[in-house]
Formats: sequence, structure tokens, C-alpha cells
Amino acid sequence: MEQKINCAEACINGCVLGDKCPNIEFKEATVKFVEETSLDEMLRIAEERLQKRITEPPKWVFPEDP
Repeated sequence: MEQKINCAEACINGCVLGDKCPNIEFKEATVKFVEETSLDEMLRIAEERLQKRITEPPKWVFPEDP
């Protein structure tokens, strides 16, 4: 039986499922990105995203009618 957990809450201090993690491919991609990308590059990416978000028009979200 596959275990279902909320990774955002359960894995705060590290993955609790290990090799059975349903997000293992994202973990590997993240590790690769962190190892291959300099901190200056990460900060540049974050700054670009922040500027893009600031200049975007607001997105209105309306609740669906009951």
C-alpha cells in the first residue's frame, strides 16, 4: 500500500519516505540545480522573477457560484 503524506509538513527536516518518496524526480533535479548554479546566478533569477511579478497586473480570483 502506497503511503500518502503531506510532504510540506512531514518533511520539514528532510524526506521521511526516502527512496519511496513520490517526489524523488523533483528532489534529484533540485540537487542538480543547486550543485551546478552559483549563488549569484540564483539571486539573479530571483530578482528577475520578483521584477516580473511586481510589473504583472493583479489576478483576480472569484469564488465559484454555489
